[in-house]
Parts: sequence; structure tokens; C-alpha cells
Amino acid sequence: MSRRAGCTAEEAGGREVCAVHEVLRKVSGKWTLGVLSETVRGPVRFAQLERSMSGISRRILTLTLRDLQENGLVTRTAYPTVPPKVEYSATDEARELYALLTGLTAWAARHSATVPGDAHDRRDDVRGSTD
Repeated sequence: MSRRAGCTAEEAGGREVCAVHEVLRKVSGKWTLGVLSETVRGPVRFAQLERSMSGISRRILTLTLRDLQENGLVTRTAYPTVPPKVEYSATDEARELYALLTGLTAWAARHSATVPGDAHDRRDDVRGSTD
């Protein structure tokens, strides 16, 4: 995830757009929504997350969980047992956000015919591709 400072009103076209931009920045990491999806279902241990997310490295999973914790979307609960037991859970804010994001998914599916499908194609359209 980018560590860039928040957007300005001039840059993002207004306060509401800036707020949305900031939320999307927080959940736009490659693995973030997958981790969020797993934690919304209930408390999950690190090894369970690692197994459920094929292709993620331990380091990236750790960083993603830390980012989600810092953003107030995931809580980490450590139990004083041997071996140590740690569980990750989505916060109420994360559950609310996830519900909204799944609504966005439904919207995208309904409008897939009118929304350009490939970011590369959109960039070419904006730039006036010569291909």
C-alpha cells in the first residue's frame, strides 16, 4: 500500500471524493480484500489465513495484517498459551465496509457491459492510442 499523504481538495475534486479516495487507498493492496474477506467470516489464525490465500508470502501477509490493524479494520488477539495462539478478526467498521464493497461488486457485475473492462484499454482511450 502507498504511504502517500492524504489527497487535497484541489487534487481530488472535493472533500467527499477525497474521503472515498482515502478509504480505497487503504483497501487497494493486492491481498487486502482477501484478508478482509477471511476475517469478516470470523476469527482466523495466521496459518489459516496463509493456507486460504494461495500465493501470499508470510512477510506480505504480516505486512497486510499490520496495515489493516493500523487502519482499524482488523484486531489482533494474542492468547497466553504455549505455543502462542493469535487470532485476527474484522472490526465492526471492517464488516460495514466489506458489505459496501460487496455491493460495489454487484453494481460492477450489473454494469459490466457499459464499464470498460481493461485499465490498459481505458488508458489508451484517454491518451489517444495510435495502435
